Amino acid sequence: MNKTYSNNNSFKKIKILKIGFNNLNYFQVLEYLLKILEKDDRNRYFVTPNPELLVVADGDSSYEKILNSADLALPDGIGVVWASKLLGRHLKHRIAGADLMENVCRDVAKRPITVGFLGGRPGIAEKVSECLTKKYPGLKVGLTYSGAPDKETLEYIKDEIEKNNDGKKLDILFVAFGSPKQEIWISENLKSLPVKVTIGVGGAFDFISGEIKRAPVWIRRTGLEWFFRLAIQPWRIKRQLALLEFVYLVSRERFR
Repeated sequence: MNKTYSNNNSFKKIKILKIGFNNLNYFQVLEYLLKILEKDDRNRYFVTPNPELLVVADGDSSYEKILNSADLALPDGIGVVWASKLLGRHLKHRIAGADLMENVCRDVAKRPITVGFLGGRPGIAEKVSECLTKKYPGLKVGLTYSGAPDKETLEYIKDEIEKNNDGKKLDILFVAFGSPKQEIWISENLKSLPVKVTIGVGGAFDFISGEIKRAPVWIRRTGLEWFFRLAIQPWRIKRQLALLEFVYLVSRERFR
């Protein structure tokens, strides 16, 4: 695999608005993940920003820094890929948090790698664990907890990981507190987390548990998954308005 490292020892990033993204496909992400799990003991985190988060980061320099400090940033949202093409920077692949999480669980199920699920509504993390271990026999789960992004959660999961993993670090922790809360919590607590790689996955728990129906694959391929989700969750209209601001910001940068 051809690699170009930036100063933070991650792949070189392509900037969309103020946020750097890695221009990787899933198999490159998996190879990188397996390599750092095997040889690197430094705590790391991955993020999956969508257009809404780029709008948040545009007006919040501290959140911008959190996203840009991640070891990997993967485009979750066809809008980010669209923007990259408009700006002449050409991100090749959209990697949604839900797809990343399920594919990683599938590919580590037969390896000596432990995963954990943190966040979501009460009982959702447990349901996600049940769904994925049933689908991918051999998946080793070292933590399931539907807690909140606070210090009590941190202390609880530290105890649980130590108890369930013989005092060793958890390999991968998927966090679904929702953005931007999850990225802020991960950044603030990364050094204290007994976890090698922490990944923010947004609404992935709801999709994988079946609590919320995800758009069919053909709709996802057309780039209209956002419209499908809006149709089944009309209350999201206020959040979708951020897309208009995103289009404005991208257009402004394009014609500046």
